[in-house]
Amino acid sequence: MTDGHGTDSDFRRIFGIETEYGLSLTGASGPYAAGRVAMAMFRPLIEKHGSTNIYLPNGARLYLDVGSHPEYATAEARDPLTALKQVLAGERIMTDLAERAGKRLTEDLGRPVKVHVFANNVDARDHAFGCHENYLLDRGVPLDMIGACLVPFLVTRQLITGAGRLDPDGFQISQRADFLDEAVSSATTRARPMVNTRDEPLADPERWRRLHVVVGDTNRSPLVTWFKMASTHVVLNLIEQACRQGRRPDLADWALADPRAAVRAVSRDRTGRVTLELQASTKTGSISALGLQEAYWSACKDLVDQQEDIGIDRPQALQALRLWRVALDALDAGRWQDLADWVDWAAKLRLIQGLSRREAGRDLAEALDLDYHDLSAGRSFPGLIRHGLMRSPVDDSEIRRAMDQPPEDTRARLRGDFVRAADRGTRSWSCDWSNLVLGGSHRVEVALPNPFDHLGPPRYHSLMDFLKNAAEPRA
Repeated sequence: MTDGHGTDSDFRRIFGIETEYGLSLTGASGPYAAGRVAMAMFRPLIEKHGSTNIYLPNGARLYLDVGSHPEYATAEARDPLTALKQVLAGERIMTDLAERAGKRLTEDLGRPVKVHVFANNVDARDHAFGCHENYLLDRGVPLDMIGACLVPFLVTRQLITGAGRLDPDGFQISQRADFLDEAVSSATTRARPMVNTRDEPLADPERWRRLHVVVGDTNRSPLVTWFKMASTHVVLNLIEQACRQGRRPDLADWALADPRAAVRAVSRDRTGRVTLELQASTKTGSISALGLQEAYWSACKDLVDQQEDIGIDRPQALQALRLWRVALDALDAGRWQDLADWVDWAAKLRLIQGLSRREAGRDLAEALDLDYHDLSAGRSFPGLIRHGLMRSPVDDSEIRRAMDQPPEDTRARLRGDFVRAADRGTRSWSCDWSNLVLGGSHRVEVALPNPFDHLGPPRYHSLMDFLKNAAEPRA
């Protein structure tokens, strides 16, 4: 269906990821503020568009966020694999901007410098920045069910999806864990929630809400980025199905007594054996992090086995379950090294331990920890890719295509085509996620409220026909 309305078995979803990146400059004669680096990166956009906030022909949004963090928000995708391609396209776009900025700053400063773009979540001063997953969620799911049913999964998911981090006390499997304060909240600055409840669906508000997941790390591993979306989708299916049927989801049995303490404890125990306390109303008093992931895996497998339509193509769901099973078995057997070809924290820890065997100091280990996340100048992660030591479900040609082409089966197609056509013309224009505006003496606005609609209303097609033929000068 394309009208945005579903049935009791409708598990369709929109996926998206917003990624904030860290910046630094090396080679300058002295300290160089991140804000100046960011403006150098965005200078071509300012010169062309007069703004640091633009939408791209691939349907995505590129902008400079608070704190001088470049941010890339993927276009709407109907499945995790398409969303992954958009994420990787964003990394390439950021890298290209950094390389151009580096060349310009080298000329301006009269000495060779390099711009570094970090796909991580915390800097040397313990300033945290995020990777936010977005899932279109049935409006019928109460927010208390998100806290009870989804948060325990997200807290323990880091056993597989953590990016890894060296801190003064040792190695953690998650970068974000220490910076999260509440399970579910609308707060953004006073306290960081694991799930943000701001009600901005960018779709029919009677039918949908946009679930804003803040707890996840920024992953370098393409397979982990894909896995965390695919597995979360199936968990959300379980919650939605129960709520549509008017019953309490079985997953509510695993509600955590203290999510804040739990997310920190899991991050510090890569065995998954750490014990987590459950709410007093649940069936049992406590469970291990690994046991909790086992419970979610079993519930998701049952759903996929029983339900033909699960909202994404079946091979993706089955592959997510297989990967999940492999990871849980490896962790249960104490063989985390078996995961180093796709789980970020395991790949990073293996590299760091390799340094330790050569009696390298902590400074070198910390440099490697940061280098792993350096998109524009890092060597460790590209080395893993080059030597076949990091798996990916997409190839280079798919990423290059996603840099320019929007997903074909969401409204991102309409936005991307509009941006491409409008940018070739002479009239002023603007857009956001659900609106297109063509300026000039004959201003035209088109609303696109339905993220599933990739065909567009008649007014959209009239606008596109006008763009193809109009020659009116810029207002």
